[in-house]
Amino acid sequence: MDQIPQVKFFITGRPEPRIRSGFRLESLRPITEVLKLHDVERSLVDADIKLFFGVGLNDIAKTRSDCEFTESWPSSYDIDVLCKKAAGLFIYASTVVKFVASPYHLPTERLTLIILLPQSTTHEGKSGIDLLYTQVLEQAFRDVDSDEQELYSRFKLVVGAVLLLFHPLSRKALSELLRTCGTPFHLSNALRSLHSLLLVPRSEVDPIRIFHKFFPDFLTDPGRCKDHRFFVDSSVRHVDILFSCLSLMKERLRKNICNLIGCPTLREVKDLTARREANIGNALEYACRFWTKHLAKIPGDSPHVNRVQEAIDEFFKKRLLLWIEVLSLMENLNVGIYALHDIDQWYLSVSCVGYLPKQVFMRI
Repeated sequence: MDQIPQVKFFITGRPEPRIRSGFRLESLRPITEVLKLHDVERSLVDADIKLFFGVGLNDIAKTRSDCEFTESWPSSYDIDVLCKKAAGLFIYASTVVKFVASPYHLPTERLTLIILLPQSTTHEGKSGIDLLYTQVLEQAFRDVDSDEQELYSRFKLVVGAVLLLFHPLSRKALSELLRTCGTPFHLSNALRSLHSLLLVPRSEVDPIRIFHKFFPDFLTDPGRCKDHRFFVDSSVRHVDILFSCLSLMKERLRKNICNLIGCPTLREVKDLTARREANIGNALEYACRFWTKHLAKIPGDSPHVNRVQEAIDEFFKKRLLLWIEVLSLMENLNVGIYALHDIDQWYLSVSCVGYLPKQVFMRI
């Protein structure tokens, strides 16, 4: 046996549930090293992607005798824009090169379409990324009956929140926020099949992140995400998140939430950070800071308008000062000013011209 040289296997793949669970076997753990591409230093990845774009697009220029190219095509500016849009994903680079290389279109025009729309992912999506996302989602739910509405509702609730939050939350904080919406579930189960689409850390306190804006662009566009099981209606999901925020504040806000003695200034409270973490936490902080941002995303013609108005009225009658107290403790009191503006603008959108609950002005 000593004469047999060591052999190493290099296996690549998306972090699908069966792959991740397989390599957690006790017998494999001591002899297995897991390398995550998103942990590689970003400058190294960008350099490789830049090289890939340069070689791929130059090959197109050399082989397309039916087109005229300038000597500087593609320009260094074009390559830089593409690298920035790629955001570290090789699948983007591969998709763009295939898109530009279409034999039925002019490469220069195809590249210009992408360069001139730096915030849009529509062209790249039609070229192949949307199909990839569809395949990944279908594979993740391959053993689930299409009529199991509860499971797909959980998917939309969790993924919709991850996509639409204005600040990423950890599994622990997100679970705390979403459990108030009347659908108790284990968050990890809902995210189990989505590790190739979302960055889900092992730690419960590190934030869940989106790999690239392609994914939210795809899921929230009914023209691109054609499978209704996975389509995330952002106007509906913002309502869900808003009520989750309001419910959490209703449950958790209380007078002197950090148990301060006397009336000290914040500078005098030496253990203020620890008190905030213990008594406020990330979920409640998020609810207090961003609930009006989700309100602003709800259309004025939404069927939920009356319910939203009632909830806001109750909030100002019973929890206005408690909310301001938390903002002050978090040293985000300026958020309240912008929040009142968001509310006023939302009421304008529902034709209640300039209306704000009277309690707002009576109590400030």
